[in-house]
Amino acid sequence: MPSGADLIRQVKEQIQEVDPKEVHELVSPNGSNGAVIVDVREQHEFEESHLPGAVHVPRGHLESRIEGSAPDRAQRVVLYCASGNRSALAAKTMQDELGYEQVESMRGGITLWKDRGYDVEVPRSLTAEQRERYSRHLLIPEIGLEGQMKLLDSKVLLLGAGGLGSPAALYLAAAGVGTLGIVDNDVVDLSNLQRQVAHSNDRIGVPKVDSAEQAIHEINPDVKVEKYPVRLGADNIMEIIDGYDVVVDGLDNFPTRYLLNDASVRLGIPVVSASILGFEGQLAVFAPGDGPCYRCLYPTPPPAELAPSCGAAGVLGVLPGVMGLLQSVEVIKLVTGSGDPLIGRLLLYDALGTTFTDLKVRRDPDCPICSRDPSEISDEEMGDFPDYEAFCSAAG
Repeated sequence: MPSGADLIRQVKEQIQEVDPKEVHELVSPNGSNGAVIVDVREQHEFEESHLPGAVHVPRGHLESRIEGSAPDRAQRVVLYCASGNRSALAAKTMQDELGYEQVESMRGGITLWKDRGYDVEVPRSLTAEQRERYSRHLLIPEIGLEGQMKLLDSKVLLLGAGGLGSPAALYLAAAGVGTLGIVDNDVVDLSNLQRQVAHSNDRIGVPKVDSAEQAIHEINPDVKVEKYPVRLGADNIMEIIDGYDVVVDGLDNFPTRYLLNDASVRLGIPVVSASILGFEGQLAVFAPGDGPCYRCLYPTPPPAELAPSCGAAGVLGVLPGVMGLLQSVEVIKLVTGSGDPLIGRLLLYDALGTTFTDLKVRRDPDCPICSRDPSEISDEEMGDFPDYEAFCSAAG
């Protein structure tokens, strides 16, 4: 049986090795970088420092994760580790067992790279407490350290701390969203507790923004909470939503939803919108510039008798939990850049039949809002909102 050193020597004779100088030319700003640079070291090694632009696929997870970073088996892939041994073994696996055609190992690894004086990236790191708290996220390739950092840096605004806003607030806080804004001018009522899980019996009569803040900090004290105990309207919406990365729409009326749509399109902020009634829920993502807006889906509001409020028609208590959690998933996908968000799609959920229906929504080329370039809208127009109450009443 060959020794470990003999095995590595044999492997290096069967793969292609590349000098750090050539890799440096690939990652330089003026280089023709058509290659994928892959760091196969462990997580803590990658976090200490790595090559600029490198993606992280630990050798122990190579077979299950490499396709996510290098889906084209004909593309050039350069692997590296600390000294060139682990990357050589990984290159042999990719070449012989996974069918990659242009896989190479960087000679001498990052150690030789540093000895040559080449620059490395030193990423931000998590504290020991954060590493433990978000450990399950770090194991998911689609999130990992980079995605978790994006979550920690993100600002998400919740419109409403009720049935939809409650589960969204709790799970986004648990996921590590750095700043959560909450807009709600109501107080906790006994009838809320059937579905608004961020509140409790001992907080009846407390403003919902304060009650939600307490629930958020009980789950994750590091989350910054911005409270807006006001009614969202034309006089304050531009100021409130500006600066947030994503808006979670938990509103329960058409006038404010049309107002939110126009403001979010003008500011270029994506909105994750959900609605609930009885046993049915709807979910969509409206991303300005990337898909249709709310007006494309609903050019005019339906008659009042076809769109009663939850207070008038009732709602299954667990339904907003389902839809609020689906909103949270879409927010995380938008923030981390993973998956396929519900842009240009409308998801219908029927709890009685346990069915999901996915419908495509097309962008209206004649939409009075999203068909225009926001830069062409004057400052006067951006602050000039129509009377939405009258608009919706007329439509009814």
